Amino acid sequence: MVDTEQVGEQVTEQVEKLLEIIGDKEYSTKELMKLLELKHRPTFRDNYLLPALELGYIEMTIPDKPRSSKQRYRKVRSIKFK
Repeated sequence: MVDTEQVGEQVTEQVEKLLEIIGDKEYSTKELMKLLELKHRPTFRDNYLLPALELGYIEMTIPDKPRSSKQRYRKVRSIKFK
């Protein structure tokens, strides 16, 4: 059985780390993974990128072309963590 509170906290910490790295700049997936020192793309996507996108904390620079090689991500609003 998975403890959903623990999973939620883990995602929050990862999203927080992603937001700290992004700051006020725009980055590609590859750049963000390098800054976060991650090599496994599915881990980055599932634990960092998608939760941050779904929560509305980051956005795509080319939303109508999500698979574009020129796609970048930027922060859209601040979040305060506990």
